[in-house]
Amino acid sequence: MQWDTDWGLRGRMAFTMFLLFALYLVFVGFITLYFEGGLFPLILLGGFAIAQYFFSDKLALRSMGAREVDPEEYPELHRMVERLSQQADLPKPAVAVADTNVPNAFATGRNQKNATVAVTTGLLRTLDQDELEGVIAHELAHVKNRDVMVMTIASFLSTIAFFIVRWGWLLGGNNRQGAPVIVAIMVSLLVWVVSFLLIRALSRYREYSADRGAAVITGKPGALASALVSINSGMERVPEEDMRESAEMNAFFIFPISKGFIGRIASTHPPTEKRIERLRELEREMETA
Repeated sequence: MQWDTDWGLRGRMAFTMFLLFALYLVFVGFITLYFEGGLFPLILLGGFAIAQYFFSDKLALRSMGAREVDPEEYPELHRMVERLSQQADLPKPAVAVADTNVPNAFATGRNQKNATVAVTTGLLRTLDQDELEGVIAHELAHVKNRDVMVMTIASFLSTIAFFIVRWGWLLGGNNRQGAPVIVAIMVSLLVWVVSFLLIRALSRYREYSADRGAAVITGKPGALASALVSINSGMERVPEEDMRESAEMNAFFIFPISKGFIGRIASTHPPTEKRIERLRELEREMETA
């Protein structure tokens, strides 16, 4: 199976990015019109976005309590990452482990040469070798697709919109007492809500793409499907306090931690059942090819 372009999936991602781009063009024009002194906050937030882009890997690892491990400490894990990286035609990323009962994994890093693949001790205890390979291949597919960079760019102006919603009354200058600032804050709120949902839709599409990439790297779509089932079962046995501590990292995880209707529409990941169904379809395609 080749690393072929899924044009249907690519089209949905492109359409979502187009909607985000159009939304942000309107938003930038609006804040330029209503905020006379808005240039400095934009520059400041731009600096924050650049810092986040360059240091997001360190922040993500620290948030999860993960640490980089050397080959002497986790030799089998390092050998697996190295072999799968070669199959994916990628430089070997750094390897990190988080000591938590939550069975999960994530990748971070701004590009293919500055990437880290992290797994939890709960994941290492839960999965067999084929399943673990499927999960690591999924994370390597994120690295190959440059998903961290894409999602950082996509979320930049959404962050600005949220900033204006929260602190817009400080940015109004001479218009602080007038209706224009209130209107701008309301528009910013609308932009933030819409972009929040669009970015999560984009993230869900990229998860499907990473699942397909994992199938290409390992040649075993069923292994990742089995891993998702095992992780789902493992989640049910994790203490509630561990789940709460890890919930803020949903965007990075291979398996999201979310509940209820709001959790589904705001999820960064597609429904697990649909992911498994697509992986099973890929498995059938490979068997009949």
